[in-house]
Formats: sequence, C-alpha cells, structure tokens
Amino acid sequence: MIKIYKNMLDDPVVSTCQKIEDDSWIRLVNPTKEEIERVSREVSIPASIISQVLVEKELPRIKQIDGATLVVIDVPYMKDKSIKNKYVTYPLGIIICDNLHIVTVSLIEHEFLQSFADGLVETFFTYKKTRFLIQILFKSAEVYLNTLSSIDEDIQKVEKNTYYSTNNRLLINFLNIQKTLVYFITSLQANGYVLEKLHREEILPMYDEDKVLLEDAMIENKQAIETSVVYRDILDSTMDTYGTIISNNLNVIMKFLAGITIVFSIPTMISSFLGMNVPLGFVGESDFSFFIVCIVSFIVSFLIACWLKKKNML
Repeated sequence: MIKIYKNMLDDPVVSTCQKIEDDSWIRLVNPTKEEIERVSREVSIPASIISQVLVEKELPRIKQIDGATLVVIDVPYMKDKSIKNKYVTYPLGIIICDNLHIVTVSLIEHEFLQSFADGLVETFFTYKKTRFLIQILFKSAEVYLNTLSSIDEDIQKVEKNTYYSTNNRLLINFLNIQKTLVYFITSLQANGYVLEKLHREEILPMYDEDKVLLEDAMIENKQAIETSVVYRDILDSTMDTYGTIISNNLNVIMKFLAGITIVFSIPTMISSFLGMNVPLGFVGESDFSFFIVCIVSFIVSFLIACWLKKKNML
C-alpha cells in the first residue's frame, strides 16, 4: 500500500496526493515490488534501502546513504488478543531524501502514524522533515508507554486467576508476558541509541525547537525503559510467589484427599473384619447386624474426621 500526504506552508490540514511531489510524505505499508520501484525512481533513492526495512527482525539504526538518511526504530504492535505472544515489535523505517521527501516504510500499519495523516499532531508539517522524524520517535515512545499500561492490566488479570489455581498454564502466561517485556526493553534500548546518535552527532539539521523535542523524546524513551524494567522485576517476584502459591494449593488438595481417603477407609475396614468367616457373637446372630455395622462405621468415621479436622488435616 502506498499513500502520499502533503500540507502547504503553515497549513495544518494534511491532504492526500495522487502523485509524489516535493515536500510530501510517502507512506509505504507492506509495499509491492512495483510500489518500491516507483518510489525509488521518483525520489531518487536505491530500492534496496526500502527493501531492507521490510524484514521483521531488522535492528534499529541510523544509516546515511547517498542522497538519503535511513532511520530504523522498533515499534510495538498488538499481534493478537490472546495473552500468549500478544505484543511484538516491528521495524519502522524513516527515510529522509535530500530534504525533499520523507518516506516511512513498514511491514504492518502502525496506527499512531494515522494521527499524523489526520492532522491530529500539533506543529506537524510534511515539509519539516527533521521535526517529523523526531515527532515519530516521540510518538513511538508514547506507544510503548500505552502498551505497557495494557500489559499491566494483563498482569492484574492473570494474578486474579492464580490465587486458587494449581495449573501451570497461568505461570506460562506470566512467562509470555515476561518475554514481551524483555523484547520491549531490548527494542527501547536500541531506539535509545538512535536518539542519542541524533542528539550527539549533526546528522540532520535541527532548529532549537527540534533539539528540545528530541530531548523530550529521549526522556520519554528512558521512561518507557524504566517502566519496562520495573514491570519485569515485579513479574519475576510475582512468578516466584505464585509458583509457591500453586505448589501450596496442590499440597492442600493432596492433604484433603488423603484425609478423605482415611475417613472412607474406616467403613471398608470394619466391614472387612465383620465379613470374615468367624463367629461374631450377638452381632452375627442379630436381625439388626447390618444396621449395627453401619452405625459403628459412621460413628468411628465421624470421630476420625473430627480428629483430622482438629489437626488441620481435613
């Protein structure tokens, strides 16, 4: 998919174009070979720059090529609505072409970019390429923070189901969330290196306002890293605690079953003794032998059950 956006000088309204014009934003989402060749030809950049971003495991980096600057970052994406592997990160490439065009390339459609297309981001203009790049970096850090809030809700949801559980499936859900946090920390740290390189080196021309916005993006990214680390540490201790809780729940069940087994074995044992082929005296000669055996079994079982309950074994 290819979409082209542009707004005129000091006009916040973003309009859609059919042709690639100067100072336009070209948005590529899982583009076809023909779309890649078209963009490569019209903005005068190698098609390989676009193609290399369309790899799921592409690492964040900054790369300067003749006539263009490529910036790759990782952005979180909700893969499905199940707890398992709910969130992943996908690379997003931003290509600034000699300050005439800016191209964003991704395998999937990142929803936060739509806010730029809808004109919902203040001070966004397609002809301010460097600021647009920094705004994307800032917004991506916000996406991480919002996603971490959703992950915290998932953690709370799993915790509620773990109190009385003896199933390892809930611990596996914790493990999957923990893996997501590890991936997030790795991606955020890599994004941080990109931000630091932009801040440290004069790769792109920046105004004072751009530098301030870049510093804000760095702070936002660091906050996302710290939040991810905190959630990961909490999840580590939570997994240990709930592993112990599940083990204790299982022990309680086993203790209860053992006590029930003892109680129900009493009638069987009494019936076995009285069922032997030996003289039983008045019990064997009485017309109420069956009822006597049942009453004795009930009384003894009741006394044993009371004793087990007193000892907290039932």
